Amino acid sequence: MATNGNGLKDDVSTISTNGGSKVFAKSHSTVVNGAATETSSQNGVAVQLQRFTFSPEPTIEDIRRMQAEFTDERNWNQFHQPRNLLLAMVGEVGEVSELFQWRGEVADGLPDWTEAEREQLAHELSDVLIYLVELAEKCRVDLPQAVLRKMALNRLKYPASKVHGSAKKYTEYKD
Repeated sequence: MATNGNGLKDDVSTISTNGGSKVFAKSHSTVVNGAATETSSQNGVAVQLQRFTFSPEPTIEDIRRMQAEFTDERNWNQFHQPRNLLLAMVGEVGEVSELFQWRGEVADGLPDWTEAEREQLAHELSDVLIYLVELAEKCRVDLPQAVLRKMALNRLKYPASKVHGSAKKYTEYKD
C-alpha cells in the first residue's frame, strides 16, 4: 500500500491474468485501533465506513509454518493426509454452524453475543483456518496467489456495473 501524503493509504491491487496485468483501485483507508475508516464515493458523495481489519501478523505463511511445526512435533503427518484434513475442516465448519444455529439473523459485529461466545467462535474459526492452510499445503496450493487469481476471475464473472446490489449467480446475468 502506498501513502498518498494525506496520511491515508491508497489500497491498490494489481492482478495478473493471461500475461497481462490489471490494477484495481479501491477506496482510501486509514487504520486506527484495528478498525479501518474507509472513504468511498457513492453517487459523487463521500461516505465514511467503519471496516474491520485483521492484524498484519501472523501471515498465512506464518500459520502454515506454526501448524507444520506443531504437527511434526507430534508425529501427526501420518494422519494429516488431504482427505483427513478436509473431513476435519468440514467438522470444524459444523462446529461454527452450531454456534449460529437457532439464533436467526445475526448482526454484523455480533453485538448480542457474550465474550465467551465470541471466544468460542474465534476458536472454531481458527480451527477451520488452520485445517484449510494445512490442506492447501498438502495439496501444494499457494493460497495467497490462488486468492489473487480467483478474485480476478470473480471480477470478470461479476462486473460491478452489472451486479451491483444483486445476489444473482453470474450465469443469470445477460451480456
